[in-house]
Amino acid sequence: MSSSTRNIIAWVLQGLVGLAFIGFGIKKLTDLPGTVGMFSSIGLPGALAYVISVAELLGGIGLLIPRFTRLAAIGLVIIMIGAVVIHATVIPGGIANGVPALVLLALLLVILWLRRPVAATA
Repeated sequence: MSSSTRNIIAWVLQGLVGLAFIGFGIKKLTDLPGTVGMFSSIGLPGALAYVISVAELLGGIGLLIPRFTRLAAIGLVIIMIGAVVIHATVIPGGIANGVPALVLLALLLVILWLRRPVAATA
C-alpha cells in the first residue's frame, strides 16, 4: 500500500472514529447523572463516569490532531478493552450488545497500525 493511500485511509478512519468518540463523550457529559447511575448499576465507581466521559471527548479530539493521534488511539484502546470486558462479563445481553465497542476497538487498532512509524525507503 502506498504511503498516500495509507494516509488517506488513516485520515478517513481518524475523522469518523474521532467524531464518534467526541459524540459519545458529549452525550455522557450532558447526562452525567445518568452516566454515573449507569456506571454505579454495573458495579463501577460513579467517579469513573467523569473520567471516561472526559477521556472519550479528549481522545476523539486527539485523533483529529496529528501530534496526538497515536497517544489518543492508545488511550481509547484501553477504554474500549474495558468496555468489551464489561459487556462480556457484567452487562445483561453480553458481548452481543458490545459489538459497537468491538468495532471501535478494531478501528482504533487499524488506525494505530496505519500510523505506525515507517522507516523511509531510499
